[in-house]
Amino acid sequence: MNLDVSERSLPFYEAMASGVRLQLIQLLAKQPMNIRELAEAVGLSSAIMTMHVKKLEKAGIVRTDMLPGRGGLQKVCSLAIEQAEIVFPNKMENIREYHESFIPVGHYTDFSVEPTCGLATGEKVIGELDDPRYFLDAERFQAKILWFSEGFVEYKIPNFLLSTENPKELLISMEISSEAPLTDQRWPSDISFCLNQVKLGTWTSPGDFGDKRGKYNPPWWPDDINQYGLLKHLTITRDGTRLDGKPLSDVTLEQIGVRDKQWTFRISCDKDAGHIGGVTLFGKGFGNYNQDIVLRLYYEKAVPASETFRE
Repeated sequence: MNLDVSERSLPFYEAMASGVRLQLIQLLAKQPMNIRELAEAVGLSSAIMTMHVKKLEKAGIVRTDMLPGRGGLQKVCSLAIEQAEIVFPNKMENIREYHESFIPVGHYTDFSVEPTCGLATGEKVIGELDDPRYFLDAERFQAKILWFSEGFVEYKIPNFLLSTENPKELLISMEISSEAPLTDQRWPSDISFCLNQVKLGTWTSPGDFGDKRGKYNPPWWPDDINQYGLLKHLTITRDGTRLDGKPLSDVTLEQIGVRDKQWTFRISCDKDAGHIGGVTLFGKGFGNYNQDIVLRLYYEKAVPASETFRE
């Protein structure tokens, strides 16, 4: 998160100006917690705790999700950021403006998967393992991790670009790996990425990693299955598409319809791939990076025509 010295950043500074809220951030850095657990940890009532959490939510520091618990739905809190930087006026010219979207891995709008496959929330596996029907379960929207041996998941993403903004670069990041029965460090998988029905390229994942526990995996998650992935960055500009800075394809921003009001992003392991090794997607609360799928569209403000001809 980038902050400045304008009123736009005041909610963040106000949220941080509290010893209690600093305690909450330290607690949530270790694991997600519900309102009752946070209240008990710092010795406050749930009502007062809710007020503190709302302050942190408004500042973009904490996010909350309504998840099923023993007594029904409960509000579970987790950190929404890992770092924040205050940029003073003399450095503002180096900050690029962007629109950002966070897509939980369970918010796919279309899919076709083959076993081995499954989904899990932060508390449990959804339904039965290796049964694709559970990818239609209503609880899938709470999924923080999913995996399949062949097929695809597809996401609809809003595009908030304005007509007065010129797109310069689209960055897509996610934690991802292959999907082997149990785990296998050497289990290559050709994973393809498509945006708006345009194939961006294919990356060969080296394996399904289980040599050590994922940093953010919940305690109940078994040791002998998918533990963590690799953080991959797709970058699309007017010069082509790169993966982690290396050329992936010649697909440009113009070719993907970057000004469309809605994007469709597909992640797949196709049946005609050279290595059919599946896909595991790690969302917030699993793996090593504690993030959902992130899309960030960098842009520049368009120069008004009246200024273009000004002497």
